[in-house]
Amino acid sequence: MKADVTKNTLALVVRTDPGIDRCLADFLRTRGYTLVRASTFEEAVAAVIHNHFLFSVVDLDGTDGLAFLQHLKAEGGTAGSIIVLARGSRIAEILGTLSLAADHVVRKPFTVEDLEEALNNALGLSSRRSVDDPSTRLQQELALWRSPKMREVRDIIEQAAGANVTVLITGETGTGKDLVARAIHEASARHRGPFVKVNCAALPRELLESELFGHERGAFTGAHQLKFGKFESADRGFIFLDEIGDLHPALQGKLMHVLQDGQFSRVGGRSTIKVDVRVLAATNQDLEGAVATGQFREDLFYRLNVIQIAVPPLRERPEEIPLLADYFLQRYSTLFGRNRVTLPAETEQRLLRHRFPGNVRELENVIKRIVVLGDPDLRKCTLPATTSRAAHDKIAGPAWAAPMSLKDISRSAAQVAEREAIRQVLDQTQWNRIQAAKLLGVSYRALLYKIKEAELDRHRAQRPGPGRGP
Repeated sequence: MKADVTKNTLALVVRTDPGIDRCLADFLRTRGYTLVRASTFEEAVAAVIHNHFLFSVVDLDGTDGLAFLQHLKAEGGTAGSIIVLARGSRIAEILGTLSLAADHVVRKPFTVEDLEEALNNALGLSSRRSVDDPSTRLQQELALWRSPKMREVRDIIEQAAGANVTVLITGETGTGKDLVARAIHEASARHRGPFVKVNCAALPRELLESELFGHERGAFTGAHQLKFGKFESADRGFIFLDEIGDLHPALQGKLMHVLQDGQFSRVGGRSTIKVDVRVLAATNQDLEGAVATGQFREDLFYRLNVIQIAVPPLRERPEEIPLLADYFLQRYSTLFGRNRVTLPAETEQRLLRHRFPGNVRELENVIKRIVVLGDPDLRKCTLPATTSRAAHDKIAGPAWAAPMSLKDISRSAAQVAEREAIRQVLDQTQWNRIQAAKLLGVSYRALLYKIKEAELDRHRAQRPGPGRGP
């Protein structure tokens, strides 16, 4: 009798040879699981988009298995717990190359007992992960929007969800723009369709074009197989273009055409592909200023900005800080298997006084450290010194400020020096981040992270100031 998939019994099996496939099929079916097989990369990705798997078994000796795990890592997606099959001699090489922390590794050749142990461990991990289920997390975090400003944001989300128009989500780094986008998806008629996120600042232009629109086999060096783009993956659902302000001008034009008629061609392709995709975009930059300086297409801005949702920084909704802190305490205590701690009143007051330039994301990281280190008094993980006493007083009124240790002072000075060095190199290269990364001796991704961490903004940096002329 077919297993009841509503009870979360789906298991994904990716790229296994016939002998292993028969063994796995018998092993899993006798335990009441329903198998979904994927023999290619495309089949595996499609399966994850349209199903929720309790766990997956991936054969790393197949190239498609490797490509699938790379896809999951890049997307932050999930196929449940990952059980990896690989020959012992290749495990360290493969996992080291991909920087993949597989949940469970079963070495070939393996026994039924090996599979049994891996499955039991996978199920235990999946039960802990249920606490971090995206849909559950979304509903829990939306329930914490108690401030007037965030209630207004929630009202706009409900209205925007019902209309098939583009939405531009603005706000500082870490305010929760991603959460707003997912809330629109969840509340819309397309909620059963895919939600595909693309970080426009994470890849150089050449790779981003292929990522968005796909490429044909042989389109360029290294294009050994057909690749579906994100727009195709998002068909009948949503695509979320994060950090849209960093989109290269050449791609802005191609995106404009997709928004106009829903059609595009893959890189190296001649045929036209039509998709039904609703577009959400987010930025922490001043796009209107970027339009004025010619850095962003005016027609694309107006096409994206049909509805704008401005997410306020955490310092403008301090009443949510205790609620968020309590929520993160509960969540990470469960996920990390730690005893639940209670924040002393003094710690709560320190959190309320802090400016939180990193917004909700910064608060979340503070609570993570508290949980991991068992440090509710903030003795081991002090809050970073980001504002002056006057700034604190302006936000929260006169209050006691935590003293800075010499280590904190040294760290703060180093951050200021690093920020200034990055800014100077970016100015010298006209914000060519690939060239800047080489000059600074860091990877491209590391530079993007540091730019975001330092809250450097190309358009604000290049905007003329008083006395600088037009």
